[in-house]
Amino acid sequence: MGHFTRWTRKPYGAFASLGKVVKIGVLSLTMSIVTHSPKSVAAQPDSLEVARVVELEALNVTAERLNPTRGVTTPTEVYSRDTLSVAPLQTIESVLRINPAVDLRERGAKGMQADISVRGGTYDQTLILLNGIDFTDARTGHQSHSLPVDLDIIGEIDFITGLTGIGAFSGALNFITTPLRPNYLRAELSGGAYGYLYSNISGAFTRNGLSVLAAGSIRRSDGYTHNTDFFNSNLYSRITYQSASVGLIDAQVGYQWRDFGANSFYSTAFPDQFEHTETQLASIRWSRNIGMFTLNANVSYRKNFDRYELYRAGKGAPDGWTPNYHTTDNAGAEISVDYRWRWGTSSIGADYKYNHLYSNVLGELMAAPIPVPGADAVYTREKGRHIINGWLSHRMRLGSTSLAGSFNLSHSEYGTFPSGSLAVSQQLLEGWDVEADLTRSMRLPTYTDLYYTTATHIGNPNLKAEQATTYQLGTHYRYGRFQIGASGFFRQGSNMIDWRLVETPEGQKWQSTQLTRLNTYGVELLATYRGRRILRHVTLSYGWLNSNKDTHDITKYALDFMNHKVALQCGVNIWRGLSAEVTASWYDRKDTADTIYKPYWLLDARLSWTQGAFTFYVEATNLCNTVYYDFVGVIQPPRWISGGVVMTL
Repeated sequence: MGHFTRWTRKPYGAFASLGKVVKIGVLSLTMSIVTHSPKSVAAQPDSLEVARVVELEALNVTAERLNPTRGVTTPTEVYSRDTLSVAPLQTIESVLRINPAVDLRERGAKGMQADISVRGGTYDQTLILLNGIDFTDARTGHQSHSLPVDLDIIGEIDFITGLTGIGAFSGALNFITTPLRPNYLRAELSGGAYGYLYSNISGAFTRNGLSVLAAGSIRRSDGYTHNTDFFNSNLYSRITYQSASVGLIDAQVGYQWRDFGANSFYSTAFPDQFEHTETQLASIRWSRNIGMFTLNANVSYRKNFDRYELYRAGKGAPDGWTPNYHTTDNAGAEISVDYRWRWGTSSIGADYKYNHLYSNVLGELMAAPIPVPGADAVYTREKGRHIINGWLSHRMRLGSTSLAGSFNLSHSEYGTFPSGSLAVSQQLLEGWDVEADLTRSMRLPTYTDLYYTTATHIGNPNLKAEQATTYQLGTHYRYGRFQIGASGFFRQGSNMIDWRLVETPEGQKWQSTQLTRLNTYGVELLATYRGRRILRHVTLSYGWLNSNKDTHDITKYALDFMNHKVALQCGVNIWRGLSAEVTASWYDRKDTADTIYKPYWLLDARLSWTQGAFTFYVEATNLCNTVYYDFVGVIQPPRWISGGVVMTL
């Protein structure tokens, strides 16, 4: 008979103030409550001798997951390290690919370039958060996924809907970094097909309210076909300190260097494209309870540098050709106050964001060019904008009913825009609840939407902000180790930005334009069983989407979405530290006016053996060697086998 080993590190909580779900399995007669902040806390040995051990059935103590944004809806778990840490998932992108609400489309391998869309939106309509801080790229959603973190330090990924104001038009993804345990050192080395090599080192130190998490990695490959080689390096650290007198201080800093061959990535007529990006980010957050009040403040900064070469290293380029250079700076600050009283929690807050772009392609002409650092080129264009959001919100609980509402006022160069959100949740029976919400949101055009003009594209600096009203209904049921959920949504979009194929004197071109109306609707289903012996977990999910627009013109993104998605994940303990994980998924993308996508299956598997501090594994992605495309003309990797070892001290 087993003993209680640790409390599950979930982003739910034992209590609402902690935002956790605590799952209790086998307990000794003495136990202690362990809290969770950005760090985990080591279990303390019992001071009493245990005379006997009593095995109990699993018990879920649940409370609302905390929403780190100005939205009022409850976040939904996309990924949990506790369940999927040994699955055949090597990158953050591979995790998102199998979620029913997410459409993850890759160009190349191992997440070197990926577009993240949620619930039928485009990659520009998804907000990307790291520990609740907005690091979305203002130039293009192509770069928003460039976070300098690896999967080993990601404890949870949450999907958040119902965000008001300027930001998450179709939803947000919040990536939460947490240590494996309070004090540890972890090293991983793996290699495989196509010259693949991955090395990673991470660790944490915890003492007297201080927690330091640090990680670094290198990932490279020769490529699975012509000009798909890549090199990626990540550095990241998160430091938290908490005390009664100071409150909570939460700081993070990261850097990413990325090079990759981009065979046909952005145009099938050019197989020798290349891209180099660098991303730097930092933030610091402070929170303190003073009586019935909680004071919150944060500041953040993100810089992204992008050098895009249509002709790699200039090979075969015409005279006068130069790469595209872009530097995007995003800075933000936020302050809010929460007041807890008899009728719930009331909040008031405001945030400010500044986006700025230097480029030799996008933006408005500068009076005087400035040099591109480290390159024989100059920036000739720039553009900046200021965004202010102010909001009021309130949450309350009446018996088994939870109510929440928010009002937001946003101001930018596009005008002043009011928005809001209402949410209600009702517990029908023990473990069974139903929730509904209504949200009004908006999105500003990216700099690419406004200014990208080439031989094949025409930008539009007169674009307006997109607006949407979203209705959502969902239900969740938990019984013992089983959990099922279903949700549906309907989004009415107006002034939707898309690229429309138009006739010009020089031939057909894609022009940035706006659709009067675009309605999107869908359903997501999920069933999970979490075992504790041979069968560790089984998860089955399904997602369905549809959309319609008010024009029959050929557009690039409005009707290019994942129509059906099915995913089955299974993990088993075989014998004495030997375990296996299998993921099977089926994808059926909606055909467009000029593109036919064939449905396809993907099968991934991993076999691992753990002895003491060491874990040895071998894994294969696309085990059946399926030929498939996320984008027309960009073939995805065939069967890819790799193996490695992990040491954790």
